[in-house]
Amino acid sequence: MVKSLQDTTTLHNGVKMPWFGLGVFKVQDGSEAVKAIKSAVKAGYRSIDTAAIYRNEEGVGQGIKECEASREELFVTSKVWNADQGYETTLAAFEETMKKLDLEYLDLYLVHWPVKGKYKDTWRALEKLYKDGRVKAIGVSNFHAHHLEDLLEDAEIVPMVNQVEYHPHLTQKELHSFCKQKGIQLEAWSPLKQGELLTDETLVEIAKKHGKSSAQVILRWDLQNEIVTIPKSVKEERIIQNANIFDFELTNDEMDRINGLNKNERLGPDPDNFNF
Repeated sequence: MVKSLQDTTTLHNGVKMPWFGLGVFKVQDGSEAVKAIKSAVKAGYRSIDTAAIYRNEEGVGQGIKECEASREELFVTSKVWNADQGYETTLAAFEETMKKLDLEYLDLYLVHWPVKGKYKDTWRALEKLYKDGRVKAIGVSNFHAHHLEDLLEDAEIVPMVNQVEYHPHLTQKELHSFCKQKGIQLEAWSPLKQGELLTDETLVEIAKKHGKSSAQVILRWDLQNEIVTIPKSVKEERIIQNANIFDFELTNDEMDRINGLNKNERLGPDPDNFNF
């Protein structure tokens, strides 16, 4: 059982990744990003997830410099954007990301979306970065099982992580078991469905029973399903509240009830027909 914010899952290459982290999608570059990271680290977070397309890598890098944890204590993720996919262009995009973050290495670098005809070359670039020691772990984001199968036909290295949209309305059961089989850690983006789930009756009722918020119940459900989760917030009290999920446990019955809320309903685009 995950007992604290610093608890980690071990990726298939032995790298330890925190189960819980801060997402910074839609967080403004500059002081907003710096403040969010400093608040999160102060609250005990050790994992920060950004991406080139969020356009806040500079603020994130600044926040990392100003926060009270050393670089070695932190787990930093970024992602290569679709327009930069391909072998040489990915290597160049990585250099740009590192310049903005002003870091020596990344803990995890992801292919942001499966851009048809390009993601295999992009993956080769990630394999090179990994072999060169620039990145501790590499992975993908928004890949369905068939994308992964296709990638694995030519890949030398199995992705360590697949970060996908995941919440009680989109439980991704088949994908989860496929990833487990291959030793790929599933990670959730938009775990709270951007707030849409917070008023769900089942969740509200379970939350009441535990003296928790429905957001805390969802995030706890993620962890008990062995899903790494990275809720986004810029408000210090919300950052602290989101992480206050280590002092209770959902029963099997409650887990089943939450699993039963699945509608295969996405908030973001479907990776199969995303307009690249």
